[in-house]
Amino acid sequence: MMNSTLKRNSLSVEILKYLVLFSLIILAFLWFFQVVFLNSYYKSVKLREIRQIANTIIKKQDNESLSSIIDKMAYEKGVCIEITDNFMSMLESSSIVSRGCIVDLKHNYTYKNDFITSGKKRATYEIENHIFKNNTLIYAVKLDNDMYAFINTSIDPMNSTTSILKNQLVYVTILVFILSFLIAFFISKRISNPIIKINSDAKKMANGNFDIAFTNNDNIKEIDELVETLNYTRGELKKTEEYRRDLMANVSHDLKTPLTMIKAYAEMARDLNKKQEKKREENLNVIIDEVDRLTLLVNDILDLSKMQSEIDTLIYEDFDLIDLINKILEKYDFLITREKYKFEFIHTSQEIIIRADKKKLEQVIYNLINNAINYSGDDNLIKINILDGSAIRVEIIDHGKGIKEKDLVRIWDKYYKNEKKHKRNLIGTGLGLSIVKSILEAHNYKYGVLSKENIGSTFYFEIPKKSHKA
Repeated sequence: MMNSTLKRNSLSVEILKYLVLFSLIILAFLWFFQVVFLNSYYKSVKLREIRQIANTIIKKQDNESLSSIIDKMAYEKGVCIEITDNFMSMLESSSIVSRGCIVDLKHNYTYKNDFITSGKKRATYEIENHIFKNNTLIYAVKLDNDMYAFINTSIDPMNSTTSILKNQLVYVTILVFILSFLIAFFISKRISNPIIKINSDAKKMANGNFDIAFTNNDNIKEIDELVETLNYTRGELKKTEEYRRDLMANVSHDLKTPLTMIKAYAEMARDLNKKQEKKREENLNVIIDEVDRLTLLVNDILDLSKMQSEIDTLIYEDFDLIDLINKILEKYDFLITREKYKFEFIHTSQEIIIRADKKKLEQVIYNLINNAINYSGDDNLIKINILDGSAIRVEIIDHGKGIKEKDLVRIWDKYYKNEKKHKRNLIGTGLGLSIVKSILEAHNYKYGVLSKENIGSTFYFEIPKKSHKA
């Protein structure tokens, strides 16, 4: 089987391919400019050199030491310099005889006469030097007082140099190609190996192994960030899996209990109490209560699903918050008489008109009160406070056992409880806080909980003033 680092379209192969291709492009440019453009580049350097000499002569043409200046430049640059009048009579010339000097009088006369008669201020000529068997590049410039300067430099044949460069470039090409292949292979292995390992660990995580830890020892920033992201994802997936298991266990429990009771009481009504009307009525009432509980559970699951899928839109209307809470509290009359619960509703205003989704906000308050009932203390006291400040703050307070600090963030999750043993709620389905969270976030209301162990909890949400109509 082909090694994973050499698979087609793998990261290793792609890095190897592009780095080798880059090296080949660099080598192609090197060949092109060193071999094809070498003569042109050499000629341009020589021309620039004699132009600079010409500019110096123009600046120094009236200098008494012009002769020594010309000799010095001719010696340093290996050129031949002549200054003539318009009759081509020699006025100054360098004492250095180099390969750039034109000693053939016929050629000497021709280009000088051509420039003097042309009336140009500057011109360039290239002629074949028969004496030295090379080409000579000549730069002519007109000086003041009908004087002319001619600077000659040799352009030696580059064939031998080009041949040497070609031979050298062959070895350079082979060496660079081998090195680029080795470096590309090393880089691709260095980058791909941790990614291959991460991919392998990710597959294990996809199969449900959330205990795997993603690591990277190569100190590559992007891979480090990927490892950090995957570790965070692993932690979140692990939590989600725990929530899912808890949800399945708790929903199963909440479904099983009423179904068991429905079956048991239905059998009692059929077999044992069919002639006892009072007993049969009690059994049927229990069945109805449990069916209602099942209906409430299904409705809560559907409501939560719609809110979290964002397919349930809010319907805003103006209503009195005080009146809404009073009507909600009327539903708990049976708890007041049967279970001896006490409710305190504290508010300073007789009327607070707000704009929100009335049914959804009623569901929020109802679920928060249910939660307080399920976790209330021995005093069975539930307080509802409305504080009118920078925002309308609604508080639901119980005096139960409170919530551990580490559990405060997770209590809004579906079916999360601060003890693992699932208990049947006195009222509600166990999905209340998740529904509260979804509705309040849809309204963009601030919400939270303050709690101390063995003292109690205060759940609250705040309605911004812009939603409040005085």
